[in-house]
Amino acid sequence: MAYFHGVARAAAFDESIRAPRIGVLVVNLGTPDSPSYFAVQRYLREFLGDRRVIDTARLIWLPLLYGVVLPFRPLRTARNYRRIWMSEGSPLAVYSKRLAEKIGSLLRAEFDDAVQVELAMTYGNPAIERAIQSFAEQGVNKLLVLPLYPQYCSSTTGSVVDGTNRALKRWRSLPEIRFINDYHDDPGYIEALAGQIQRHWNTLGERSHLLFSYHGIPASYVSKGDPYQRQTEETSRLVVSRLGLNENEWSHCYQSRFGRVTWLQPYTLDKLKELADRGVRKVTVASPSFAVDCLETLEEVAIEYRDRFLEWGGERLTLVPGLNDGDEHAAALAAIIKKRLLSFR
Repeated sequence: MAYFHGVARAAAFDESIRAPRIGVLVVNLGTPDSPSYFAVQRYLREFLGDRRVIDTARLIWLPLLYGVVLPFRPLRTARNYRRIWMSEGSPLAVYSKRLAEKIGSLLRAEFDDAVQVELAMTYGNPAIERAIQSFAEQGVNKLLVLPLYPQYCSSTTGSVVDGTNRALKRWRSLPEIRFINDYHDDPGYIEALAGQIQRHWNTLGERSHLLFSYHGIPASYVSKGDPYQRQTEETSRLVVSRLGLNENEWSHCYQSRFGRVTWLQPYTLDKLKELADRGVRKVTVASPSFAVDCLETLEEVAIEYRDRFLEWGGERLTLVPGLNDGDEHAAALAAIIKKRLLSFR
């Protein structure tokens, strides 16, 4: 009897998962719609107006945002975007779209039409609200959200949670919701990262000092309980172990500092200067906190940081391409999603 009861439960679950009721929302940070001043300004207004991104008191921050940052910062940021813009659009948008499509194909092969995948951005387009509306029209009653941030941070993953909850306010019958908070130590993700770095070295014909450059956050966020720093360090440690590097062959640092507050250290530029002063002439930079290449990797690291390193006496700085829409990356994320889907019982 127990056997038949188990078969009945499995059959019921199989039947439920065949019904198109599970939505998978894949979310990245966002990007301007074009590399123009006003498009960048609109994007920065939404991004920098988020309390999770900038938690300074509104009475202090908003006058600075509207009086100083928004009038002037878009000039430089738009120029930088134009240096990396692709024919299809922003690299972050292009690679995120391709990645979500590959994940969707892999999940359809496993679950047929039972699982619907939508891509959204926390800021800009396609908006989370539009993706949630699409799920509502498809009769989704179970929702799994995957923020494309391997390491949890309140200003990124937390903002995805906020945006999803805001979009669901109009639903009368709320779906069962689960969030994938992080995947910083997932074996598939670590294997994909290590493989990407090794392939990059194979193309160059040699190894060089490996610099892990993660997006920075204010140090105060960590002191308040954010696990981001611990998780970035764990990602680096696991990749280093997989590549078999010794302690002198790699470094760990943080980039993209904004404002005057103290951010996580060491800063990437400081570390590059230190390496140059030590006589390290060739550096390989990997940016594991970015699921796909974007302004911070293609412009900040591959152009700005490279030029500075060469000025300090370095001979070569190369950027390991992001995992982007690579098959190994899509397979790793699809496997993470599949595990969570099978727990929807």
